[in-house]
Amino acid sequence: MSEFEFPSDLLHRLREAHHVVVLTGAGISAESGIPTFREAQTGLWARYDPQELASPQALAHHPELVWQWYAWRRDLVRRAQPNPGHLALAALEKMVPRFTLITQNVDGLHQRAGSQEVVELHGNIMRTVCAANRHLVTEWASPPEGEAPRCPICGSVLRPDVVFFGEPLPPQALQTATAAVQTADVMLVVGTSGAVYPAAALPEIAKTHGAYVVEINPLPTPLSSLADVILRLPAGKALPALLAAAWPEHTPERL
Repeated sequence: MSEFEFPSDLLHRLREAHHVVVLTGAGISAESGIPTFREAQTGLWARYDPQELASPQALAHHPELVWQWYAWRRDLVRRAQPNPGHLALAALEKMVPRFTLITQNVDGLHQRAGSQEVVELHGNIMRTVCAANRHLVTEWASPPEGEAPRCPICGSVLRPDVVFFGEPLPPQALQTATAAVQTADVMLVVGTSGAVYPAAALPEIAKTHGAYVVEINPLPTPLSSLADVILRLPAGKALPALLAAAWPEHTPERL
C-alpha cells in the first residue's frame, strides 16, 4: 500500500459513518514541533524527571521551579502551529453527521486548527486555574520570590489546568469520551502510544461496541492488534490523503 492508497472498505465506511470518533496523542503534536513529554527534557531541564515537576507535591514543595518549567513548555506551545494533520481533522468534522475529537494533548492545536468538538482528557496547558476550586484565572499578582502565584478569588495556589501525575482525568471529559466511543461507527487512533490508561482503553471500548478502528501511527503500538486497518504514516501525511481519497470534491486546497 502506498501512502496515498487506502482500502476501499475504509473509504466507504468513512463516507457512510454517522459518528466518527478520533483519539489523538503526542505524535500529531510532535509533527508541529512540540516534543513529547519526555523528549521535552532538554537543556536546562534535562536533569529533571517530568514526574518530579508535574505533580501536586512538586507544586507544593518547589512552586517556583514548577512554574518556570511550565512557562518554558507554554512558550513551546505558543510558537507551534497546527500541521496538516490538525487541519485535516478540522475539515473531517464538517464531512460527517457527528464527530467527536478526543485528545490526550494539552496544547490546544486542534482548536487553533478549527476543530469544534474537542474533548481534552488531560486539560490545556494554556489555561490557569486555582488548586482549591478550579477557578479559571487570566490575571494574577506577581508572587514573592520562591512562591507560586495565588488565585485572586480564593487565595489558593494557581496551577496550569493540566492533569498532574497521580491525578484522575477530569470526570466530565472521561465520561464524554467513553460515551462517544460507544456509539462510534469509525474510530481513528492517531499518534498515540496506547500505553497510558484510561485513554488507551477507549479504542478497546469502541471495538467491543462495533466500531471500525483505524490506527494511524508510524510505529506499532499495543493497540495495533485490535485495529481493522493500520496506516504506518505520520498524521500529517495520512489524514490529508485519507480525506482527499474519501471526499475528493470537498477537500480544502490548503490541505
